[in-house]
Amino acid sequence: MRRASWPSTALAAAERAFQLITCEPRPLSLDCCGIPGLPDAEVPLGELRRLLLHNGTSRETRDAVWRRLVVNARSGAPPWRVAAVGMATPGLRRMAGFLARNWHGDSSDRDSEMITGFLDRLADIDLNHSRIAGKLIDAGARAVKAVLDREAAVEIVHTAATWSVPPRPTFDHPDWVLARAVAAGVIAPEEWELISQTRLEEQSLRTVAEQLAVSTAIAAAWRRAAERKVAEAITDGELDRISLTEVMARMRRRAAHRQWLAAMAMRQPTSGSTVAPAAA
Repeated sequence: MRRASWPSTALAAAERAFQLITCEPRPLSLDCCGIPGLPDAEVPLGELRRLLLHNGTSRETRDAVWRRLVVNARSGAPPWRVAAVGMATPGLRRMAGFLARNWHGDSSDRDSEMITGFLDRLADIDLNHSRIAGKLIDAGARAVKAVLDREAAVEIVHTAATWSVPPRPTFDHPDWVLARAVAAGVIAPEEWELISQTRLEEQSLRTVAEQLAVSTAIAAAWRRAAERKVAEAITDGELDRISLTEVMARMRRRAAHRQWLAAMAMRQPTSGSTVAPAAA
């Protein structure tokens, strides 16, 4: 039986983690007593997210819920940080779709940037204001746009001469070539691992195929197709404009998000399924 793999993108991983902390028999719940339009009871977050997405739910109700969610997330309890991202995942996904047109790299990096911006804003957003969820999502979008601006700045080459400047070499260490290919969206992270482990780390194709839960023949065909895409990208100059500094930053952020979400999803609240919110 094939073992389910952890999602490779941050938003998909956030949704998986949210499903794990809100599933039966001990779903994480929020005390909604005193919030107009909601039951005076502890409401499981999965149900609460559906209620907040309903068109009939007022902005005042949404803001009241988000004030309590933010307070809980700031308390230091890791499941509540996962919960805050999970409650906002539908909005984050819509925003990611709007930003996809100008993002030419790996979508998992874009998602990681969005969650980073979201969590950074979570720490200091003013809870006396309205439209709290929208402002957190906007902060995630600004983080993505900041990366786009930095990459655009990297493309500028300053020279005092009037002659042409030779292109930056792409053919450095093979791992960096693969890293650039992932950042440019030419290959997926799993394809990078397949090529790197079998070509550079000299692991057998059969061993790596077993790790990926596919046959050796399928892994071989997958590797050939991925290598062909990398070769074509090099020939077409697609990898010349990729900053290794930005590649490394994205790799670190993506790895950190995946490790954090995977770890938090496997943890359960230690004192029952609910955490009482502090006063907003």
